[in-house]
Amino acid sequence: MEIKYDENGLVPAIIQDAKTKTVLMLGYMNEEAYLKTNTTKRVTFYSRSKQRLWTKGEESGNFLNLVAIKNDCDNDSLLVTVNPVGPTCHTGTDNCWGEDNKQTFGFLTELEQTIADRKANQDNDDSYVASLFRKGINKIAQKVGEEAVEVVIEAKDDNDDLFLNESADLLFHYLILMKAKGFGLNDIEQVLLDRKK
Repeated sequence: MEIKYDENGLVPAIIQDAKTKTVLMLGYMNEEAYLKTNTTKRVTFYSRSKQRLWTKGEESGNFLNLVAIKNDCDNDSLLVTVNPVGPTCHTGTDNCWGEDNKQTFGFLTELEQTIADRKANQDNDDSYVASLFRKGINKIAQKVGEEAVEVVIEAKDDNDDLFLNESADLLFHYLILMKAKGFGLNDIEQVLLDRKK
């Protein structure tokens, strides 16, 4: 891999969790740090303040286990994907911006949180979701069944708009059912990952 190091012999290395895609930190590598990272499979940087190599986790035990290294289009910065062991930041947070390193599914994670809020406040909430939680698991499961049948019916027709809308209804009600049972998308993902192995 061609790497264009700067005038100080360094290249920025963006560290990203391989699973969650959360950016964990930014460090710098010289050629020796790059080679050591590839050899040991633990991310090693060049410390500009200490003027030496340092392997992340050498004191704390919070190593960054290497998954892959990619070069950007200009060959002057690296994207290093890792499996972190423990928090990444020296302050004890998951990343250097104080954020939690959790798997998210974009808008679906926001929707899951809204559903969880409706469930938690179902007695004081007049929303459709809260009303389903008040009616209980049987009603929620029934709605999932109804939506599933509607998806099957629309799949057999040629109206893509109706099919997508019914699919959205099914996913929405399925997320409600998952929350009613105490689970979420992360649980389903784990089952699928276990099957992959």
